[in-house]
Amino acid sequence: MGKGSGRVASRATETHSILMAQFLFESDLHGLLKLDAPIPNAPPARWQRKAKEPAVGNTGPSPDVTLTPMKPVNRSHSTSKTPSKTPGKSGSKAQNTPNKTGGDRYIPNRSAMQMDVANFLLTKEDSSDETPTKKEHQKAWAMNLNGFDVEEAKILRLSGKPQNAPEGYQNNLKVLYSQKNTPGSTRKTGRYIASMSDRILDAPDIRNDYYLNLIDWSSLNFLAVALDKTVYLWNYDSREIIQLMQMEHPDDYISSVSWIKEGNYLAIGTSNAEVQLWDIQQKKRLRNMISHSSRVSSLSWNNYILSSGSRTGHIHHHDVRVAEHHVATLAGHTQEVCGLKWAPDGRYIASGGNDNLVNIWPNTQGDNGRPCPVQTLTQHQGAVKAVAWSPWQSNVLATGGGTSDRHIRIWNICSGTCLNTVDAQSQVCAILWSTNYKELVSGHGFAQNQLVLWKYPTMSKITELKGHTARVLSLTMSPDGSTVASAAADETLRLWRCFELDPSQKKEKESNTKSSIIHQGIR
Repeated sequence: MGKGSGRVASRATETHSILMAQFLFESDLHGLLKLDAPIPNAPPARWQRKAKEPAVGNTGPSPDVTLTPMKPVNRSHSTSKTPSKTPGKSGSKAQNTPNKTGGDRYIPNRSAMQMDVANFLLTKEDSSDETPTKKEHQKAWAMNLNGFDVEEAKILRLSGKPQNAPEGYQNNLKVLYSQKNTPGSTRKTGRYIASMSDRILDAPDIRNDYYLNLIDWSSLNFLAVALDKTVYLWNYDSREIIQLMQMEHPDDYISSVSWIKEGNYLAIGTSNAEVQLWDIQQKKRLRNMISHSSRVSSLSWNNYILSSGSRTGHIHHHDVRVAEHHVATLAGHTQEVCGLKWAPDGRYIASGGNDNLVNIWPNTQGDNGRPCPVQTLTQHQGAVKAVAWSPWQSNVLATGGGTSDRHIRIWNICSGTCLNTVDAQSQVCAILWSTNYKELVSGHGFAQNQLVLWKYPTMSKITELKGHTARVLSLTMSPDGSTVASAAADETLRLWRCFELDPSQKKEKESNTKSSIIHQGIR
């Protein structure tokens, strides 16, 4: 064993000696062939002679060069020092780089590079016949002798950390191709809705009766309000208040009001079963239509047909052009008809009653002149006063139930299916669709007495408008669709600018309206 181990050691020593001799020989040969190595006994270079001249002569500046403080001195290329560093002359790691822009070359710092090892690796023949054991021995010898593995030495190494960008620097390409939305480019998804009412009007002696419809807003911007036995008109533009009429008998009162589409005639329903028609320009009554046997609590216009609902549960159609005004009777409710609304296209009329029913009636009469509803909706558990047709979808209807129901339901009246329902958690007194946004507004009673804005068709709550101290009785909307007027049992009328358009959207809507009027006139 002793002789065998001695032979292995001697062979390893011989191999190591051979490798080191070859390595030293190639290193010396490479050093002789290097162009930037110093040549022994050679005359000094021109730049070395120029560098020594100031030290021999005067120490002051040359008379041909004037040095100005804080101003760079212009020098020729022949007088500048070459920023290269000759290997072996100095152990300093400092690198002299050209301080003049526009230099003709760049000589890297080779002090951190293992040039001899790199040359050996590049010129070494590939010995594929070496065994793994021999490679392990060579690696161990290289680590002991050189402190590093020759096979893993880098031929080229770029030293030094990259410089940090100056403060305030911004990469233009990064900004251009950034995937994040900058605050300036992020579009606002919501709109501002004032939580306070725009105006508050006194409404003394307004009747606190859930089943009555006591306010309506005309296309000529007149707001009609029924206060007990008197009807007042409020001109929104001039703020003028006009008393239109007053009931003669002290026990009688106004139970409903409704404007014709053109806005020049007002229909008034009374507690003594009358339906009166008034001309607001002349301020006089045109006719008094009597057909009901009990108070008229709801009214709705369809061109020249005025429909009226009474406490008996009957609905009468009146043709205001002829003397025999009563042209049809709809009998589908057993209790008072408190909600009545014609569809915008005039095909159907929806009625809601105190019997918790919603009936959809066609514009045409049924067999033998006895009209029948095309749909009867029975899901509500309370009186249905809030009835409103969608302005965008002619077959969609919104209804709201009273205290024992408290739900808002969206219907497809063609199929009779309920598209959506939401628990309002309070009595639903009125519903209006916005013509400017796909939203609804509802008026409520106890306990918040608030108005609620809903997003359609999800029926998610947008916001609540609070201010009334008693239940909301009725809602009506301005002709431009921006303002909602609410009448409440606290004897106030409040105006809410909850559907106001942006200026750009307002101009677009006005231009569309003008173009439609022009086309209509051409036809």
